[in-house]
Amino acid sequence: MRRAAIVGTGAIASAHAEALRAAGERIELVAVVDVDADRAAAFAGEWGVPRVRPRLATLLDEEQLDVVHICTPPRHHTPLALECLAANVNVLVEKPPALSLSEIDTLIAAERLSSGRVATVFQHRFGPAAIRLRRLVSEGVLGRSLVAKCDTLWYRGDAYFDVPWRGTWENEGGGPTMGHGIHQFDLMLSVLGPWQEIRAVAARQARAVQTEDVSMALVTFADGTVASVVNSVLSPRETSELRFDFDRATVEVEHLYGYTDAHWTVTPAPGHDDVVARWREEQSGMVSGHRCQMAAFLDALDSGETPPVTLADTRNTMEFIAALYASAFTGTVVKAGQIGPDSPFYATMEGIGAPWANAR
Repeated sequence: MRRAAIVGTGAIASAHAEALRAAGERIELVAVVDVDADRAAAFAGEWGVPRVRPRLATLLDEEQLDVVHICTPPRHHTPLALECLAANVNVLVEKPPALSLSEIDTLIAAERLSSGRVATVFQHRFGPAAIRLRRLVSEGVLGRSLVAKCDTLWYRGDAYFDVPWRGTWENEGGGPTMGHGIHQFDLMLSVLGPWQEIRAVAARQARAVQTEDVSMALVTFADGTVASVVNSVLSPRETSELRFDFDRATVEVEHLYGYTDAHWTVTPAPGHDDVVARWREEQSGMVSGHRCQMAAFLDALDSGETPPVTLADTRNTMEFIAALYASAFTGTVVKAGQIGPDSPFYATMEGIGAPWANAR
């Protein structure tokens, strides 16, 4: 049995604890850490965790661990992951995994010197339907990819941003582009492959935050696919939608925070009803979520492979975010590979600064 610990016992930590419990005898949650000792103790009591440690350094000194789950506010993700890598311990880090491309590259460099590996929680990649879609794409069943759209239309009221670290560049790294829509467009990127260029806008429409509360982008992919991406926390009818138009079928999913096969539809182009039959060959009621990714993570450890989602995969998604902000804030088209260490958007997603005055 492998041994795990969770650092940060806020809301998302329960999803990690549930996923670890669902893995059964493959892995055991042996300790938790939180700056709020009472909250850590309450979490440990709820989930039957035997030990609470006061800080990560103590945890790494006193426990023999296979993986540390990092569930803290975003600004702490990279420093904590670096501590784990220095101790040769694997890391499973919540989104966003870092605040910038610079931090991702720092993690990549540290990982090269460690026997530990860093995996990012992008759980929607691991639902059975998404896995099936990627396979059908790779097998050519759906034909050429032509058009896509990716909408994360969520609602977060003013009270949501009363938490001090939310809505700030320093602590959260960005707005809905960084912290909300990231799950949907990461899934889109995993299906469509390399993106080529981005034209974007971002605005602060209604919330008293430093960051945007809505962004939109037009994206061209290396294979010629054109896509639209919307990220919002201003939308009272909440939904998460992805649509892929291929030569032979339209594949769509509409859900909110997790999907099953029932949330997906496949509409064949005339003369291609066989595509629907192929889609329906495998059906699952499993909800996309941390449980699916935890199983894939453990499978990789068991086989000696690098656990998904790798830092290389993560960097592609983080570069997409940096390019979106750069395009929105400079009013220019930004191409893949354009944002290097000499770009102001490499060290921070804020780059040259948002075109609106900071509220805080």
